[in-house]
Amino acid sequence: MCASITVMNTADLGLPVDVPSTALFTDQYEFTMLQAALKAGTAERRSVFEVFTRRLPEGRRYGVVAGTGRVLDAVENFRFDPGVLSFLREQRIVDEPTLEWLARYRFSGDIWGYPEGEVYFPGSPIVRVEGTFAECVLLETVILSILNHDSAIAAAASRMSAAAGGRRLIEMGARRTHELSAVAAARAAYVGGFDSTSDLAAGFRYAIPTVGTSAHAFTLLHDSERGAFQAQVDSLGRGTTLLVDTYDVAEAVRTAVDIAGPELGAVRIDSGDLLLVAHRVRQQLDELGAVNTKIVVTSDLDEYAIASLAAAPVDAYGVGTQLVTGSGHPTCAMVYKLVARARSADAAAPLEPVAKKSLGGKTSVGGRKWAARRLDAEGIAEAEVVGVGEVPAELAERQLLVELVKGGDVVAREPLDAARARHAAAREGLPMSALQLSRGEAVIPTEYV
Repeated sequence: MCASITVMNTADLGLPVDVPSTALFTDQYEFTMLQAALKAGTAERRSVFEVFTRRLPEGRRYGVVAGTGRVLDAVENFRFDPGVLSFLREQRIVDEPTLEWLARYRFSGDIWGYPEGEVYFPGSPIVRVEGTFAECVLLETVILSILNHDSAIAAAASRMSAAAGGRRLIEMGARRTHELSAVAAARAAYVGGFDSTSDLAAGFRYAIPTVGTSAHAFTLLHDSERGAFQAQVDSLGRGTTLLVDTYDVAEAVRTAVDIAGPELGAVRIDSGDLLLVAHRVRQQLDELGAVNTKIVVTSDLDEYAIASLAAAPVDAYGVGTQLVTGSGHPTCAMVYKLVARARSADAAAPLEPVAKKSLGGKTSVGGRKWAARRLDAEGIAEAEVVGVGEVPAELAERQLLVELVKGGDVVAREPLDAARARHAAAREGLPMSALQLSRGEAVIPTEYV
């Protein structure tokens, strides 16, 4: 069936109403191109830009589309208010005719794209932006900055989710990145399969479940570990999670169960040989009657560390640094390229393909593209098919791009849980080798027709 998304209103998602302009989340050359095109009379030519990546990060077998909802917010709020215009004038970024044009700027074109949570491959037209050259070119940097960051985090999260094998995952990276990046990272991690976040701003803005109990500082604050555990249980109840590796783990577990009883919710281990310590703690908890007490492990985990703990009696993983930095790949190398433009500024002028043909492999494929995923007899993906022109009948129901913005209006908002569920389904539809952590090429080829 065709890709689809549920349409929702911004207010339904609890998003902030008073959002500042995103117009300066850009590079200066967008404005110099605009000024020159306005003067040359080419600014109003109908144009088609596409976002794609020429290759996946080294060793990755699939990519994950994340940040689409944030892109829609950014496009809606790409406005040149008096303060922004004053800055551009004072810094002499553009001339007065261009400032007058910017003062009236509202994106009025169309945007199509892979729905958030979908997987992608080299050459996939992840986003297609259509309108005049002038209105489309200004959106390049903000779209790329969002998609490159969020998709990198979501891809790392997806690999960690696959490695976790159904065990719960907690995003804990806020202190390891920029404060605003932390919110975006928590959102992308949720799309990629994480269950909760420690970041309250992410919980507030995107309704992601939040968790958190205490750090080593809380234990060190008190005169004894027993005093710290008692204070936490008195405040948060027996279902809390107690951190047991500040001093001696075995003694801490005994104290924790003695205070909270077998109803103790969980213990957290943040250091040492996690595989060995988890087995010892599980045995000790069971011997003390706390058979339902969960074990949470943290300590600079990534997908490889999570996979190595598959045989450990671990119930949840808390991941920070490696997640918010894309587990070694903090960007997806996505680009935003002009692939078609009209022969003149006449609204009726036909579009013609254009493409970059430079040396060094940094080429592009011209033309306004569609994309579909061909499945094998078992319903598993076997190829990403990208083409220009008519869609083959056998692929008509497998098209991937959906309409996101029509005539400048956002038409495809959806709750974050929809993107999360979509990703789980998309990953399930890939060959099993997609989940291997060993290095390899894209799990399915991209075919141009």
